[in-house]
Amino acid sequence: MPNMRRIDYMWKILFNEIEYLRKQFDSLDAKVVTIFVSVAILQTISWYFTSRRFFNQTLYTYFLNNENIDLYEFLYWFISDSIILFGIPVLIIKFLFKEKIKNYGVNFKNLKYGLLTILFSIIIILPVTYIVSLSKEFSNFYPMYQGLNQNIKIFLMYESFLLLFLFAWEFIWRGFMLFGLEEKFGWYSIFIQMLPFVILHNGKPVLETFSSILGAIFLGALALRTRSIIYGFIIHTAIIISLEIYSIL
Repeated sequence: MPNMRRIDYMWKILFNEIEYLRKQFDSLDAKVVTIFVSVAILQTISWYFTSRRFFNQTLYTYFLNNENIDLYEFLYWFISDSIILFGIPVLIIKFLFKEKIKNYGVNFKNLKYGLLTILFSIIIILPVTYIVSLSKEFSNFYPMYQGLNQNIKIFLMYESFLLLFLFAWEFIWRGFMLFGLEEKFGWYSIFIQMLPFVILHNGKPVLETFSSILGAIFLGALALRTRSIIYGFIIHTAIIISLEIYSIL
């Protein structure tokens, strides 16, 4: 009998703990939880299934006879990641949150302020990216696709899909995550989206990874200030494309 009482007592503790945890989770903001969990799931899908590595391990053999196989590797990454990082969050916003996409930064609000910020940023960006592109670490990394200088058609195709990818990239962090968490965390949401943004720069040149800390803060603040991700997208695009063009030259 003492053993039975001990078992009953342990079960009671377990059920009480489960009930406590249930109440805690029930008290959480469903929208905030959805954003955190969905970003974690989408980024995991991106890492394992829409990456260049997945293409090389699973799809590479289907393109062996094509001379542009390395280009297709990048196009697969850009297109599939854009669907994951932009398409699915849009569906969540529209059908789960029942909100408008423009409230997540896809708009041209505060156009004058945004354009002036782009102008000043590019004036700084172009000489800085030129200087860093001269370093061996950057010249070995950029352009990411080494066949980019084959002809103008390949260059334009690659850059067009890169733009699509960069917009999706900007949207998942400064759109979906930043604006989605703003109501709960205010401007602290800038630093929340900064964390995955910086972590996903690991593996790039060291200077670029460290600068992504300031970059994430700047682009997050710009998005909240203008209520738009468009201007940050243009600035981010200018950095990447200028690095690639300088490296080609």
